[in-house]
Amino acid sequence: MDELLLSKVRLAVIAQLVTAEWVTFAELQKSIDVTNGNLGAHLGKLVKAGYVREEKRFEGRRPQSRYRLTKTGRTALLGHVAGLQALLEPPT
Repeated sequence: MDELLLSKVRLAVIAQLVTAEWVTFAELQKSIDVTNGNLGAHLGKLVKAGYVREEKRFEGRRPQSRYRLTKTGRTALLGHVAGLQALLEPPT
């Protein structure tokens, strides 16, 4: 299993990103229901690991950060799920 994905918040972020092209920080914060600081810290770890790509831009005059799952992140999620499935298999 992937140690980085054992966090409830980081796994929730990955779950949100797996089906979306891009998701804004505000959308993630609202759907996961965590504080801005907590979400920012967890996103920082995912970005640093290369699991998530961050893009900062302006919507009009307002700054906006948005995120997407990378190929590395998708591979990590698949490996994490495979590890969980292995735990459920009966011993041989």
